[in-house]
Amino acid sequence: MTEKAMTERDPLVLAESWHKAGKGVAMATVVETWGSAPRPVGSHLVIDADGNFEGSVSGGCVEGAVVFEAVEAIETGKPKMLEFGVADETAWEVGLSCGGRIRVYVEPIVGEN
Repeated sequence: MTEKAMTERDPLVLAESWHKAGKGVAMATVVETWGSAPRPVGSHLVIDADGNFEGSVSGGCVEGAVVFEAVEAIETGKPKMLEFGVADETAWEVGLSCGGRIRVYVEPIVGEN
């Protein structure tokens, strides 16, 4: 992959591009992990108001839940801290099958385009 193509797929570059184009945008960032986690601290997922996204904070059902929460954060203009993990009583809810836990900070991008 060329350097230009890699830069175009960088979630931070894409977030800036979408924001400058007038789209509602949120950035999700892995801020903490415990145990086994699919993505390390600092991993990003950029989401627009239509639910389009690029990057990764986990995968599977967790990523879908983060996209849903990000669209809501864009609508309300308020950031959110999300936590995902696996426990016996929540085995059928959104969680991490690897047994770890992650915290993801979702922040709408506001300000001038």
